[in-house]
Formats: sequence, C-alpha cells, structure tokens
Amino acid sequence: MAQATVETNFGNIVFELLPNYAPETVRNFVKLARSGFYDGLLFHRIVPGWVIQGGDPNTRQPDRTKWGMGGPGYTIKAEFNSKSHVRGVVSMARSDDPDSAGSQFFIVTGDSTFLDGQYTAFGEVTSGMEVADVIGHLPRGRNECPTQDAKILRVTISE
Repeated sequence: MAQATVETNFGNIVFELLPNYAPETVRNFVKLARSGFYDGLLFHRIVPGWVIQGGDPNTRQPDRTKWGMGGPGYTIKAEFNSKSHVRGVVSMARSDDPDSAGSQFFIVTGDSTFLDGQYTAFGEVTSGMEVADVIGHLPRGRNECPTQDAKILRVTISE
C-alpha cells in the first residue's frame, strides 16, 4: 500500500494512495512528488470546514492573483469513482473542464459528498488530519488565500 507524506511547516499529513479508484491520477501524483514538483509550494486556498487546496506552482511567486491558476504544463483525464468526498479524502482540483486537473489537489476537512462524481478522489488521510485542520483555520484574505504561509516542504512517497 503506497502512501504520500506531505511535510508542511505545521506538521505532516499522511495519506494512502488509492490506485484502485484512480490509477492514472495516482501515477501522476507520484511522478510529480518524486520529481520534487510540490516542494516549497503553498496551500493557497482554504475554506474552513470544507477543504484545503495546494499544488499550484504559481504559489512560488508573490502575485496572489495568479494563485490557483497553475499546473505542471499538462492536464490529465478525470477518473470519477465511487470514493465519497468525506473528511480526509484527497482529490484533484480542476477548472470547469472535468479533464483539466494537473497538479493541484485538495484535502476534504468536512464531509462534501456533493463533490462525488465530479472530482477525482485518489487518496485518504491516515494521519495528520489535525494538521489539515490547523491549516484549514488559518486567517484568510482575498480569494480564500491564507494570510500566513502554509508551506508544503516536500512530498515523499513510500510503498
């Protein structure tokens, strides 16, 4: 069972990867993580009691108006599945186009079953939800951006 460890400046969030639900999404996330893509990025969108979102390379730049718009330079096809978006599920963020996900992901901090069948769930937190909750309650400014950095120091994958 492969898992991802998201090391943040608030502590670690560990989640099990779910290739049986979303094999290509898991493969893409693992590839990006192992290449160091996520290292130093920020959780740029916080909606208390709902989600924390990260994985946008634009967060390396100070211009917050571009946060939420970046990706790895390609997109992947959606893999909608039966995994429900309950607290602790990790899923791919996307634009209005279902096949527009690339690198941005979110962790569900409050049951959000209305997302089921519309976003690709590919992981489930096994430890560190208290860290996600701390990040999820940081003060926010415009566009749901936290006013304090919630940094992804690195993401490691273990089998």
